[in-house]
Amino acid sequence: MSDSLHVVCPHCAAVNRLPAERLGENPSCGKCRKALFDGEPAELTAANFDRHIGRNDLPVVVDFWAPWCGPCRMMAPNFHQAAIDLEPHARLVKVNTEEEQQLAARFNIRSIPTLAIFKDGREIARQSGALDLGALKRWITLHLHKT
Repeated sequence: MSDSLHVVCPHCAAVNRLPAERLGENPSCGKCRKALFDGEPAELTAANFDRHIGRNDLPVVVDFWAPWCGPCRMMAPNFHQAAIDLEPHARLVKVNTEEEQQLAARFNIRSIPTLAIFKDGREIARQSGALDLGALKRWITLHLHKT
């Protein structure tokens, strides 16, 4: 990691420049003043997706899901806990494929849940199917250490 990182606010999508050593100090957004890391997966839309993926210096883990999907609902608490456990080293976000069909089509999402990890604006890993918390964290951590 470099001396400073760009971190996109999960609340207002402002890009914050943050010294790397301050990641663990509960930093706040310079624009909206809310916490940059609150353990809640951010809900992304077509309007803010590219900003979060392209402007974050942190790896971004995307959960492509839908409200009618049983396995998605079963995995949701695990994804939330993973966000708590893995922040501030990764940003975990969710995309509702029912509401954001153009994003699902753009990334060729054929089954849900599908997880994708993005680093420096490009996809580096993908996993389909629900995972328990241990498997989810292992999968994410494995790919974070490869970057």
